[in-house]
Amino acid sequence: MLKKRLSLLLSASVLSLGVGAPALADDRADAAHSAHSATRPAQQPIERTSSGMVTVAGKTIAYQAVAGTLLVHPRSWDDSEETVHEETPGSDTHAIDGNADATASMFYVAYFRKDARPENRPITFVYNGGPGSSTVWLHMGAFGPRRVVTNDDTHTPASPYRLIDNPQSLLDATDLVFIDAPGTGFGRINGKDKEKLFWGVDADGQAFARFISGFLAKYGRYNSPKYLFGESYGTLRSAVVVNDLQNQENVDFNGVILLSQILSYDNSVDEPALNPGMDEPFVLALPTYAATAWYHHKLPQQPAELKPFLAEVEHFASTNYLVALQQGAALPAADRDRIIGRLHDYTGLPIDYIRRANLRIDGGEFSKTLQADSDITTGRLDTRFSGPSLDPLSEEAGYDPQSTSISSAYVSLFNDYTRKVLSYGDGLAYRAEIDIPHWDFHHAPDGPDSTPSDGPANVMPDLAQAMKTNPTLKIMLNAGYFDLATPYYEGIYEMQHLPIPARLQRNIEFQQYQSGHMVYANIPSLTQLHDNIADFIRRTDNQAEAATP
Repeated sequence: MLKKRLSLLLSASVLSLGVGAPALADDRADAAHSAHSATRPAQQPIERTSSGMVTVAGKTIAYQAVAGTLLVHPRSWDDSEETVHEETPGSDTHAIDGNADATASMFYVAYFRKDARPENRPITFVYNGGPGSSTVWLHMGAFGPRRVVTNDDTHTPASPYRLIDNPQSLLDATDLVFIDAPGTGFGRINGKDKEKLFWGVDADGQAFARFISGFLAKYGRYNSPKYLFGESYGTLRSAVVVNDLQNQENVDFNGVILLSQILSYDNSVDEPALNPGMDEPFVLALPTYAATAWYHHKLPQQPAELKPFLAEVEHFASTNYLVALQQGAALPAADRDRIIGRLHDYTGLPIDYIRRANLRIDGGEFSKTLQADSDITTGRLDTRFSGPSLDPLSEEAGYDPQSTSISSAYVSLFNDYTRKVLSYGDGLAYRAEIDIPHWDFHHAPDGPDSTPSDGPANVMPDLAQAMKTNPTLKIMLNAGYFDLATPYYEGIYEMQHLPIPARLQRNIEFQQYQSGHMVYANIPSLTQLHDNIADFIRRTDNQAEAATP
C-alpha cells in the first residue's frame, strides 16, 4: 500500500514517497552498510512446511503452508557466470559471491489446498505496495487462513491482540502466494549496486516476474490458472509484471485483480500543486472528499444514501468542475462563485477556504481541514478514521490515523504467527516496511531495452499492451469510497482511458466498497471483496473449456 505521502522530487522530476533526503551522517552510514553488505554472501533460501485447516462458507479446507525464500537476480544476471562457493545442506542452491551479482532473497508464504490437483487449481500471487511495504497487510488482514482483528474505524487498543481463523480466506477459490518485495519481510538484498538493481519501477517489476517464474517452476504450476493480486503501488507493479511475463516469458495470465489502484502518478492528489497545470487529480479526488464529508456528517445537507450522492458528485466533477479548472484565471467571477458554492455543498469545507485555495484542495489539506474545528485530523488511507491533530496550525495532516490505529496489531501478530505456526523466522527480523528514499520512478513502457520516460511513472500502456497481446485477459478493479491515497474515481478514470480497443473494455469490471484503502479493514466489505473475487476467479479460470473434449 502507499504507506507514506507521495510527493514530487523536484531534483529527479518524478514522484517518490515523501521521504526526506537523509542527513550527511546517514548517507555515510548507508554507504558503509552498503559496502559491508556487498562483500557478504547472499542469504540462503530457507523453507519451512506446515499444515492447517480453515473453514470458508461452511466448508473445511485442509492446506499445506510453505514459508520460505527464493533467490532472484537482476535482469542482467547470467547464470553461466555464477560464482559457486559452497552447497547449502538440504538445498539445491549455492551461496553467491556478494562481490559479483546482486541478489534478492524474497520471502513468501504459500498456501496449497491439499485435496486439489495442482494443474486444475488456480494460483494467485498476492502483494502489497509501498514501494517499501511487505505483504503482511493482505496476508493477515484479508485472505490468509488466519486474520487479525482490529477496530472498524477507531484506534485498536494495544496488545494483547486477537488472531482468528479467517472465514473470508480465498483458499476456497485459489491457492495463495503472499510475496514480500525485495528488502522487506524476511527477505534481503545483497551485492554490488543492489539498491539500483532492485528498487525502481522496472527493476522491481523484473524481480517479481522472475520470482513468479521461479515459483511456477519450483512447484510445477505453469499449467495452473494464474492470477495477480496487487494493492496500491502493487497495482502499478501488476501492470508491469503481467506485461513482462506475458510478452517476455510467454506466460499468459487468466486475470489481474487490482485493489486501490494507481497506474499513473500524474493523477495523485498528494501535493498536485507541485505539478501546476495538471488539474485532473482535483477532479478525481472530489467524489472521495464528498464520501468522507458524508461519513462524518459535515455536509450542509446530508443525503440519506451514499451511492446516489456520489453519482451526482462524479457528474459534477467531470463536467462543470473540470471545465472551470481548465479555464484557470479566465474563469468568470460569477462562474467561480457558483463552483465554490457547489464545492462547499459537496465537501463541507468553508467557502472562504475554497476561495483562498483557488478551487484546488489537495489530499493533505482536505484531511487536515475537514474536522479542524475540533482539532481532529481525518485519515488518508481510510477517511473513516480520525485522530488528534499533531499541529492545529499546520497546513496539512502530519500523520495518518488509520495507519497508526492498526499497524501494531498486524505486525505484532504476524511476528508471533510466523514463528509459532509457520516455524519460520527465529533469529531474524521481519521488516514490515522499509524507507526507500531513492526509488527509481523512471519507466520504459516498451520494455527494458527501450528508453525510460523522464516524468512520473505511468504504466497504463503496460496494462493495455498486456490486454491487447492476450485479449482473453480479465481485469477486476476493487476500490473503497473512503480511500484518499488512491481515490476510487481515479481508478475508474484510468481504466476508461487505457489505450485499448473498445471491445476490450468488456474485459474490465469494477467493484466499490464502503471502506478505505485497505478495503478489508471493514469486515462487511471484506466479505463482499472475498465473494466478488472468488466469483471472478471461478468465471475466468477456464476450467469448463479445459474439460471440453
